[in-house]
Amino acid sequence: MRITVKKLTTMAVLTAVALIIFIVEAQIPLPIAIPGVKLGLANAVTLFALFYSSGKDSGAANLNAADAFMILICRIILGAVFTGRIAALIYSLAGGLLGFAAEAALKRFVTDNQIWVCGVAGAIFHNIGQILAAIFLTGTPSIAALLPVMTIAAIITGIITGLAAQYSVKRIADKLRW
Repeated sequence: MRITVKKLTTMAVLTAVALIIFIVEAQIPLPIAIPGVKLGLANAVTLFALFYSSGKDSGAANLNAADAFMILICRIILGAVFTGRIAALIYSLAGGLLGFAAEAALKRFVTDNQIWVCGVAGAIFHNIGQILAAIFLTGTPSIAALLPVMTIAAIITGIITGLAAQYSVKRIADKLRW
């Protein structure tokens, strides 16, 4: 598989943007005292990459789902290294992989005006992945009791990140086609 300079540059820029958002967000304390609840704004970049990959034009650096996946994985690994939260890497990977799988599966069924739905599904499945990782690592199934509250938080944050990606696809995608 050949990768063009345009595609590699686009992926690098999107990874950098997602990483910056992730690092800045990690510094913002949330008023919710539930472990694992955060805004997840970097997922807007993953969603953008996933929906930018629709290949609607022939001159752009066409991304595909695998490219969006690589952007996600790079952001998760680099985010853990740069924030010093290596111990949280397994939770981020579990949540990120499950959330991305849900988003990629839904992509076939939603339009560019419904990207927010993928944001909600991704956030919910991200939390499920993190809960499953916590249960596996700690051997404490009662952690699943956090899931209802985390699902409500995921719906709210998923709408926010999904709408951010949806707006970006509409407004920025054309500007990135060089």
